[in-house]
Amino acid sequence: MSSNDVVTRFAPSPTGYLHIGGARTALFNWLFARHHGGKFLLRIEDTDRARSTPEATEAIFAGMKWLGLNWDGDVVSQFERVGRHREAAQQMLEAGTAYKCYATKEEIEAFREKARAEKRPPLFQSPWRDADTAPDQPYVVRLKAPKSGETVVDDQVQGRITFKNETMDDLVLLRSDGTPTYMLAVVVDDHDMGITHVIRGDDHLTNAARQTLISQALGWQVPIFAHVPMIHGDDGKKLSKRHGALGVEEYRDMGYLAAAMRNYLARLGWSHGNDEFFTTEQAIEWFNLEAIGRAPARFDFKKLENLSGQHIRAADNTELFNETEAYVAAQNGPPFSEEQKRVFIASMDGLKSRAKTIPELIDMAYFFLGSRPFKPDAKAAGLLDSVSRGMLNRLTSRLRNARWEPENLEAEIRDFAEGEGLKLGKVAQPLRAALTGRGVSPSVFDMMITLGKEETLARLEDAST
Repeated sequence: MSSNDVVTRFAPSPTGYLHIGGARTALFNWLFARHHGGKFLLRIEDTDRARSTPEATEAIFAGMKWLGLNWDGDVVSQFERVGRHREAAQQMLEAGTAYKCYATKEEIEAFREKARAEKRPPLFQSPWRDADTAPDQPYVVRLKAPKSGETVVDDQVQGRITFKNETMDDLVLLRSDGTPTYMLAVVVDDHDMGITHVIRGDDHLTNAARQTLISQALGWQVPIFAHVPMIHGDDGKKLSKRHGALGVEEYRDMGYLAAAMRNYLARLGWSHGNDEFFTTEQAIEWFNLEAIGRAPARFDFKKLENLSGQHIRAADNTELFNETEAYVAAQNGPPFSEEQKRVFIASMDGLKSRAKTIPELIDMAYFFLGSRPFKPDAKAAGLLDSVSRGMLNRLTSRLRNARWEPENLEAEIRDFAEGEGLKLGKVAQPLRAALTGRGVSPSVFDMMITLGKEETLARLEDAST
C-alpha cells in the first residue's frame, strides 16, 4: 500500500455534542491521513433513529469545522445505506457464512439462565445454526462464527491481541425487522468507503475481533486497527462532567484557539520526543501510530491554558484579530468599528503577551474598547485612593508638556517616580487603574501611545478628581 492510498474515517453517532474524546479520535485520523497524503472521510452513524437528531449532527459538523478538521468528499449517512447492509447479509446467507435464526427472546433467555445455573458461559448456541428447515415466523440473521481456533488482531497501538473463538457467539447481523446491527453496518461501510486504517478508542477493541470475523466471512480485507487509550481526568478516572467541560463547543465558547486545541489534543496520548508546543503543520509532518502510548491520557486544564497562551503569542496579529472578531460574532457581541480594528491590530503585541484565551485578550483591550469615564473594578478601585489620586494629579500636570514618544514617556514617568521617592510600580499601578479601570492591563507606556496624549490626559483627569 502506498502512502497516498491511506483512507481513514471518523464515525460519530449524532446523539449529542462532539465529545472531547471524539474530537481527539477525529484529529488522530485526520493527522494520519494528512501525513500520508491520503483521505479523511466523515460518516454519521445515525441508524439509531430514536436517539439521533439533526441538531447533534450539526453540532458535530460545527465542532469539526471549528477545529479545522476538514474532511474529503461528502458526508456518509449510515442510515441511508441500510439496503446495502441487507445486501451484504444476504451475500453471507448465500455463502453459508450466516444463517437464519428463529429462536424467540424467551428461548434465548431460558438458554442463558440454564447456562448460568450450570456455571457455563451464557453464550447462546442457536439450534438453527445447521438446521435445514425454515418455519414461517420472524427470524434474525446471525454470523456463523468459527467455534474453535483464534482470531488475531494485530493492533498498531495495543500490539497483537488474540481472541479465542469459543468465547464469541454467533452475533446478530440483521434484526427481525430487517435493520442491520452496528457490527454489520460498520464493516460494510468501512469496506465500501475503502477505509484502510480504523483509528478509534480502545473501548472498541473487542469489536475489532467480531468485525474481523464479519470481514473474513464476506471475503474482504480486514482494515488495519489502531485502538487508542481513553482520556481520563486529572484524578485518573474516566473523563466525565465532574472534570469540567466535555463538548468541543464549550472550549470554543471559552475562547481557546483552535490551533491550541489541536496541539493539546494531539499530545493526549501521542508524543514527538519532548515537544509540547508545535504547529499543526509540524503535527502533520511528525504524526505516526507508533508514537501513541498504551496508557490512558490525563486531561489537564492548566496545560491547555499554557499551550493556548503560547499559541496566542505566536499567532499572526491580523489572523488573531480575525479569530477574535469571529469569536465575538459567535457570542452575539457588538461588532468592532474600523477604528477599533485598526487599534486592536496595532496594539496586539502588547495585548497578547499576557492573554491565554480570546476573552482575556478582549479584556486586555478594554482600555481602548470601553468608553470613559470607567467604572473601576475592585482591584483598580483599591489602587485609586486619595494619596494615589493626588500623585496622579501631579503626574498629569507634568505630562501636559511631555513629548509623546515611547522612550520619552517612560523616562518622564521614571523621573517622576524618583522625584516622588517611589518605585516605578507604585506609580504604574494607579496609572494603569486610571487608564483602564482594571488592575491588569498591557504596559502602561504602550497604552499611553495607543490612546494618544489627549485621551490619556482626559482619563487621568477623570481618575484624579
